[in-house]
This record gives sequence, structure tokens and C-alpha cells, in this order.
Amino acid sequence: MIGGYSQVLTTIAAVGAGVSGGVFFAFSTFVMKALRRLPAVQGISAMNAINKAAPAPLFMLALFGTGAVAIVASVAALRHLDQHWAFYVLAGTALYLVCLILTAVYHVPRNNALALVDPTAPGAAHTWIQYLSSWTAWNHVRTVTAVAGSVAFILALRAG
Repeated sequence: MIGGYSQVLTTIAAVGAGVSGGVFFAFSTFVMKALRRLPAVQGISAMNAINKAAPAPLFMLALFGTGAVAIVASVAALRHLDQHWAFYVLAGTALYLVCLILTAVYHVPRNNALALVDPTAPGAAHTWIQYLSSWTAWNHVRTVTAVAGSVAFILALRAG
């Protein structure tokens, strides 16, 4: 039976993964669509402003703090592999870590590259369209992995 600090950590991970997944869901379902409708100069400028504001302390705490809590919860789960809830905690952590890895190795580098684009330069519109397409596609994956991680943590709480 899940209890004590494992239950607390799993609850925090479930909420944090859900919050992060919700942010990514918003980008996948309407933010990027709205930015696509803007002229490239405005879209690039708006996305750069979003990317500058995104690393706010509270969002970073939710995004990366959830990863840290999930890892600690997984360490605890490894000591209870004979219990069903432990599998769900491990699965939730793995899914959420995919989300974090995508953020670090895919989205952040592309955001940094976009910050170097002069929105008024020739070719900027083409760069923007390519950015929108690939960034959004991989954001869908990030959304699914964060939300699925949250669901797995919730299942752990129910199984325990």
C-alpha cells in the first residue's frame, strides 16, 4: 500500500505533471495556432517574448521540480516493486522525464535559435513556418508524455 512520503511525493508529481502538461496542451491546441495566424514578423516577435518570459521561477519549479520529485518517488518505488503502485510511479516518472528531455534537447535549442532570427530579414518567414511546424509537432509529444505521466501517478495513488 502506498503511504507516507511515497504518497505525498506521488501526489505532488501527479499535480506537477498535470500542470506542465496543461501548459504544453495550451500551446498545442491554440497558442501556436494563434501565432501562425500572425504575420511572420509579429509571430517571431511574440514567440520570442513568450520564450523570454517562460523561465519564470514558478513555471521552472513546476516543470523541473516535478521531475526531481518524480525521481525521488521512483527511488522509493524501487523498494516496493512487489506492489502495483510502484510500477505506475516508475512509468509516470519515465513519461515525465521524456517531456523534460524533449524540452532540454529539442525545444530550448530551437527557441534559442529563433531568438537569433531578425524577424524582418529575408527568409525569416520561411524560418518561422519551419519552426512552427516542427516545434508544435514535438510539443504534442511533450504534452502527451506529461499528461500520461500525470495519469500514471494518479493510477499509482489509486492502486496503492
